[in-house]
Amino acid sequence: MKFPLLILLLSLATLPAAEKPITLWTGGAPGALGTTAKDIPTLTPYVPAKASGAAMLLIPGGSYSGIYEGQAEPFALWLNEQGITAFVLRYRLGSAGYRYPAQLQDAVEAMRQIRANSARWKIDPARIGAMGFSAGGHLVSTLINRPEDGEIEGRTPSVSPRPDLAILCYPVISMITKPHATSRKMLIGETPGDELIHKTSSELQVHAGLPPCFLWHTAEDKLVPVEHAQLYAAALHQSGIPHELHLYQHGDHGTGLIGTQHPWFADLLFWLKAQKWSATP
Repeated sequence: MKFPLLILLLSLATLPAAEKPITLWTGGAPGALGTTAKDIPTLTPYVPAKASGAAMLLIPGGSYSGIYEGQAEPFALWLNEQGITAFVLRYRLGSAGYRYPAQLQDAVEAMRQIRANSARWKIDPARIGAMGFSAGGHLVSTLINRPEDGEIEGRTPSVSPRPDLAILCYPVISMITKPHATSRKMLIGETPGDELIHKTSSELQVHAGLPPCFLWHTAEDKLVPVEHAQLYAAALHQSGIPHELHLYQHGDHGTGLIGTQHPWFADLLFWLKAQKWSATP
């Protein structure tokens, strides 16, 4: 019985592990409301044993009121299995008093740090994507649409914060059409002005020059209506942005999480390879 045990121990030893979380803002986040954990966004790297040189900024959802951990480490480890170095962003939240663009500031800074330190993690700086779930999908769409809103006045960054591709999983998109009430409230407050509503409705912010996008949603989603993904895909089409939209008939919000054997995993891998953005070494 010792031999199977040895195999198990060796297998566990080869699993990738998270590095120590990186504090995004060493001098304190811009506009920080305090100095507790909720005021200190972090970036946690997951480096695969056999890296392809590709990387992904992973942004969990949680309605801008929390971080849903089920969309964090499990997907980072899944990306590692594909040879992709993953970075989990834990960003500032509306439930802690932060409104737009604080969350975007964190995402922009995360992308800058990943790209600026690409040599450290043996990453190709031209193959850094962003992947978001639900409200995290909204943050990814904003990151590719309007990264300038997350810039800090007076800074002159030397690298671009825009991802080289984007993956949006059952994303929140619109603050106008069937908006997700909690995400909207947590991001832009109870009584936002028309300009802010327009600026944070991602389907209205698509323009030429955006990176390729992969979107998926389910028609039975009762939390974030499928129209959100459809609106964004239509805007991408209108602007001539390469994209792929997968609508699955069955499944509520969160369908296709790790361990459920959902076809979106294979569809995404097929798409990545079609972009010549190989997900394997």
